[in-house]
Amino acid sequence: MNSWLYGVYAVILGIVSVFTGEIVTFVMLGFILLSLQNINSTLKKLLEATKSKL
Repeated sequence: MNSWLYGVYAVILGIVSVFTGEIVTFVMLGFILLSLQNINSTLKKLLEATKSKL
């Protein structure tokens, strides 16, 4: 997914969290999504480096 799509997803979650009063949940989901994005990009870099060595 593109980074702009993550932004749209975050805005939608933010609006829903304001209406439901779950601001802490929104913040925690943000941390989880950032962590997963970092893990994904690291794994992609490792795969690319492994393919280039072969």
